[in-house]
Amino acid sequence: MRNFIYVFACVSLLLHSCGVNSNLMFKVPKGEMNYDSIPLQPMEDYRISVDDKITFDLTTNKGANIIDKMSGVDLESVATPSVYEYTVRRNGKVELPVIGEVAVAGLTIQECEDFLIQKFDSYQDPFVQVKVTNQRVIVFPGNGSDAKVIPLLNSNTTLMEAIAQAGGITDRGKASTIKLMRKINGERVVYGIDLSTIDGLKYVDMIVQANDYIYVEPTPELAKEISKDVVPIVSILSSALLIFTAISTLK
Repeated sequence: MRNFIYVFACVSLLLHSCGVNSNLMFKVPKGEMNYDSIPLQPMEDYRISVDDKITFDLTTNKGANIIDKMSGVDLESVATPSVYEYTVRRNGKVELPVIGEVAVAGLTIQECEDFLIQKFDSYQDPFVQVKVTNQRVIVFPGNGSDAKVIPLLNSNTTLMEAIAQAGGITDRGKASTIKLMRKINGERVVYGIDLSTIDGLKYVDMIVQANDYIYVEPTPELAKEISKDVVPIVSILSSALLIFTAISTLK
């Protein structure tokens, strides 16, 4: 009897400590999901950050390309203007032709364009267009792992487009429990989205923002996890119980 109690205690301890569905992430206590104040449009313009990659076109208002001319490119030998990409360094600055290092971190795209127009004012009537090329969102489509990094090719990418580019919600995904995690004022805010009913149509056209995380909660695979983690343990303990029983019989 004592051996049986010992084995039972071991089984209980192992069952308590085994990692059933331990791969599930971003668990939120029930009732604490924010479903009411989801911003369907960006609350503020994106601001350039450290490690962002930017391109900028510098022309005159008449369309003459200035960047290629500054870089020594023979404009008559190329079919289209060159595209140059620049990385925002850890100090928030970017190294640009002619003007050297300039601080751009924290500026919106419009502010950056206006700022560069001032810097290049030695050129007659300059026109600047800036684009951040490495904006992306991360989508977990509902299988518990296999996240997809989705580049934002335009500033109006919707929630539905981001999920579609990730392959759609998987068979395990719970359309009723989608978490959108967005950094606001330096902290991640979690919004709950329910796409399981027709009422969810109001969310499909919401504009996602750079560095958003979209997590489709997967349905727990209890049977699979138990069979994988618990059955081998029970088998080992059953064998141990047989050995204990045999030893007790011989005494």
